[in-house]
Amino acid sequence: MRTFRHARLLAATGAALTALALTACQNGSGTRDEGAAASESATASANVSKPGQDQASQQTGQNSGSGQSSDKSVQPGESAPKNTTGNAGQAAGSEGGDAPQDLAVCNGSNTKTTAQPVPRPLNHMLLTVTNTGSKPCALMYYPVLRFDEMQWVPQAIDGTKPQAVPTLEPGASGYAGVLLSAADGSGTGGDTGRELTVAFQGRTPNSDGGPSAKPSLPAKGVHYDSALSVTYWQSDAETALN
Repeated sequence: MRTFRHARLLAATGAALTALALTACQNGSGTRDEGAAASESATASANVSKPGQDQASQQTGQNSGSGQSSDKSVQPGESAPKNTTGNAGQAAGSEGGDAPQDLAVCNGSNTKTTAQPVPRPLNHMLLTVTNTGSKPCALMYYPVLRFDEMQWVPQAIDGTKPQAVPTLEPGASGYAGVLLSAADGSGTGGDTGRELTVAFQGRTPNSDGGPSAKPSLPAKGVHYDSALSVTYWQSDAETALN
């Protein structure tokens, strides 16, 4: 009988312990709760790292967008000077054959012309044109010379084209050099000029630029031959003679 009671007591105690263990597992406590806490901690750590990554991505995107915006704001041609016609006019002027359309052409009506032989260089003469008008004028190309009844036209000297058309303000002067004869005596058809006519060219080569000028010559006249030639109009006398 004692043995039977002891066995029933042990069985009841084992059943109670089993029920207690099952109850602990089902109510979310014990070892199972510790596992859930570890999982939540890992999830929280992952969530904490994401905002930093997103922020870096956003910053990178902003920087990339900023770079695109900067590139877009400087497109080819946008910062280029708009006044391209001024550059073209200057380039044409460097050929000695262009001037603004609103600028008068220098000629015998708005200038005074003098012709003066010079000791150096040998056999040279200097033409000086002074603006006597009230507005600026342009000296186009080169002077067209004629002594007395001469039947041929002296040519312009190569390499004397100015960088720009000389523009004379009122009272200012322009110049051209004249080679009268060959210094080595190689010229032919020598003659003495008593009267000189200086014709002015217009806006296109060999066009009529208006009234001519008749500057005075020395009483003895000037000797010339087939070497007779002229420079383009220049802004200073030294350039014209050299």
